Amino acid sequence: MKITRFEDLETWKLALKITKLIYDLTSKKEFSKDFELKNQIRRAIISVSSCIVEGFEKNNNNELKRFLSIAKGSCGEVRNDLHIALAVNYITQSEFNECNEMLLELARKIGSFISYLEIQKSKGNFIKMR
Repeated sequence: MKITRFEDLETWKLALKITKLIYDLTSKKEFSKDFELKNQIRRAIISVSSCIVEGFEKNNNNELKRFLSIAKGSCGEVRNDLHIALAVNYITQSEFNECNEMLLELARKIGSFISYLEIQKSKGNFIKMR
């Protein structure tokens, strides 16, 4: 299957799903009052999908890899913020587990995408996305 739009990327779809979950969690009463943590985790999760899109739209494999790496780092940042939210009782252990597992899956998928691009480059192949 040829990928012609960022909306076709599984990594982007999963990032969007997690973004919705983060917005739901940060809208809860106590969490929503902590403006700094709420804004920090929201900015970090937005960065994930935004970097996937920005890298894809540059239509350059090196740029895509670079932005995927940034997106993967932002996944870690969101996980850190979730640990903080759990420690201060803004979210339950169950909510943490669900979101953390999704973020780990997303980070794995992004990492696999980066590896795929590196392998293709080593073979002299470049992915034409559109």
